[in-house]
Amino acid sequence: MIPADLSRAVVQAVRRAVEDGELAGSVPARVVVERTRPGGVGEYATPVALQVAKSARREPREVAGVLAARLLADEPGIRDVEITGPGFLNFTLAPVPAAELVREIRARGRRYGYAPDGELRARVLGEAVRRIRASQGAPGPEELRVAPVARRDGDVVAAYGADAAAWAMLCVPARETPSFTPGLLVQDESSEFFRVRYAHSRARSLRINAGRLGFDAEPGEPDAPGTPNTPTLLRLLAEYPLVLEAAAHHQAPERLTRHLVAVADALLDFQHRVLPKGDEKPSAAHRARLALAEAAGTVLAGGLALLGIDAPDFL
Repeated sequence: MIPADLSRAVVQAVRRAVEDGELAGSVPARVVVERTRPGGVGEYATPVALQVAKSARREPREVAGVLAARLLADEPGIRDVEITGPGFLNFTLAPVPAAELVREIRARGRRYGYAPDGELRARVLGEAVRRIRASQGAPGPEELRVAPVARRDGDVVAAYGADAAAWAMLCVPARETPSFTPGLLVQDESSEFFRVRYAHSRARSLRINAGRLGFDAEPGEPDAPGTPNTPTLLRLLAEYPLVLEAAAHHQAPERLTRHLVAVADALLDFQHRVLPKGDEKPSAAHRARLALAEAAGTVLAGGLALLGIDAPDFL
């Protein structure tokens, strides 16, 4: 189970509990699952039991107990579920096979992490409501209080370029004034903006260089369990759909920029182990590492596209 599957599994657990009469009330269409904060329990957490408890007219910890039992029984990808506080569900997942994750990213491409389109009637009704609200001058999503670019910064697009200016405006919360410094134009790894786009270009270059060495990418297990670098990159790629969901839910694109920086840094650490060295012959591990690097490049390109920023093949 990848983290994105966890959200859907929780919704299904609520639905089955309601259908079987264990819980009453409505079933949420989607559940937000986020990475556990430092010092918390488990790897991921959700407050869904507090949400469901209102319509079920039961204590949140009782609802959490029902859902925890079902999830542990029905979802083999969940290693453990703990209940904390007033009824938060905290999850520890079984390790994600690298080949499974890479195949999914390759299949979805830049749409990896996108939520399903949803049920037809709900989508049609939702679009109609948005159009009706627009006809009356009402906003679609909740209006954000956005701090403008400081007057002293002048025309930031002309000074830094559209992509760098967009990055600076998106990498801080909407209420904070963005910072524009010469570092945005620096073409080295001291710049987060540069690192994200450079990591994407490195993924593309690795594929080209692998082709010259006579091998292609093939999803598989890139290393033995416990090898440094690979687990971090796998975890970050698996968490990308959750980051998109949280960024949309909180209307906070800075969550996506932070995650892209983390993916880029992990890929730049990992890239040196992708191609054979010296007289070494390409192996299944090399092909799996290349597939993993390409998957990371796909996530970087997709994330930058959602931010409205170009992902060049070469820098």
